Amino acid sequence: MNLAAHPVFVSLTPVFLLIGLGYLAGRLQWIRDAAVKDLSNLVFMVLIPALLFRTMSAVRIEALDLRPLLAYFPAALLLLAVCIAWRGVHRRSVVIGLASIFSNMVMIGITLVELAYGKAGLVTLLTLVSVHALILLSVGSVVLELVVAREAREQGGSAPHLWATMASVARGTLIHPIPLPIICGLLFAQTGWALPVVIDKPLQLLGSAFGPISLVLVGVSLAATPMSGHWRAALQVVLTKNLVLPVLVGAGAWAVGITGLPLTVVVVAAALPVGANVFLFAQRYDTAKELTTASMGLTTVAALFTLSLVMAIMSWLNPLTG
Repeated sequence: MNLAAHPVFVSLTPVFLLIGLGYLAGRLQWIRDAAVKDLSNLVFMVLIPALLFRTMSAVRIEALDLRPLLAYFPAALLLLAVCIAWRGVHRRSVVIGLASIFSNMVMIGITLVELAYGKAGLVTLLTLVSVHALILLSVGSVVLELVVAREAREQGGSAPHLWATMASVARGTLIHPIPLPIICGLLFAQTGWALPVVIDKPLQLLGSAFGPISLVLVGVSLAATPMSGHWRAALQVVLTKNLVLPVLVGAGAWAVGITGLPLTVVVVAAALPVGANVFLFAQRYDTAKELTTASMGLTTVAALFTLSLVMAIMSWLNPLTG
């Protein structure tokens, strides 16, 4: 077999080369910390909305397969519950549990899935992306607020209002540059209209810029990630996130009758490294910040091997999707 022509190698190599280039740029200070925030804003406020809206603007709701949601999220929430119960119910265990189930579906997943599985695979991934943050971060917020409320009661203080927190989380995850263009694109698709060329072409150009810039930014962030002193705990997150979650999601997909390309995409999505949103929780609740950062970095590095393994297995199980 010609390794250089293998679909897994062909799709993974550009992803990790661009991350490696970003890492080099970060280490050599070609892209400094002051520029990272502006480039991140460019990706999230301009490039990713253009890609998401254009992709979903041709998808009819009746043709959309929602079974991946039933495969992915029950498995992820079950694993979250196990992680919390294993470590004990406190802020640190909840944040580490979130790191063990929250995939980097946007910065890495979108480019990888489009390269490996084309537009059909991307539609399946975006079905997950549309509610990924809403479901997992909302559950994480509720659990964390319950823990904070318990701590406040134990210390004799006043607990924050849970419903206000839930409403804030729901509003923040819906009015957001990721789910909002997906919803708007789907609504536009139901009209039966086609995007005019003068609008479609700029959206296409903006969307095509998303992949390389976002992957380079992942590498830049990785260059600034300290991992010393947290190897053992971070390795536990790597094993849980990169290997255990894909197995559970694959079992869930099999249970609801998902086969072929959708099965491959949901399993690969589960095998992606930790998403950056988890660090916001660590920062907000002032717990496990160093471990969360180290876990993000180590899962990204380990994904070079674990993603290759998962994609190779799925290619063997579903040869027509490779």
